[in-house]
Amino acid sequence: MLTSVDPDLIRVLGDPLRLRIVTLLARETLCTTHLVEETGAKQTNLSNHLKVLREAGVVDTEPCGRFTYYKLRPEVLAGLSEQFAGLAESARTAGRNKRACP
Repeated sequence: MLTSVDPDLIRVLGDPLRLRIVTLLARETLCTTHLVEETGAKQTNLSNHLKVLREAGVVDTEPCGRFTYYKLRPEVLAGLSEQFAGLAESARTAGRNKRACP
């Protein structure tokens, strides 16, 4: 049973703008221009966040002419979900495990 969650992935997804990007990409594949419109973030700021998401393996890129489209890698989020499910299962049984105080 898995009892820990990838702290690097949590850090990556812990940023509000990156989480917003992931939420938007869960609905459709978008280019940077769309993401700027949807989030209101500056293009350079958004590009930096997309780089972090790419390096973490959360998103893939797809060149299309002079634009770059971004799409979510659902297997990464599914893996994270499994890690949290493992923690939840561990927590269910942890109530029966009680360490005695010295």
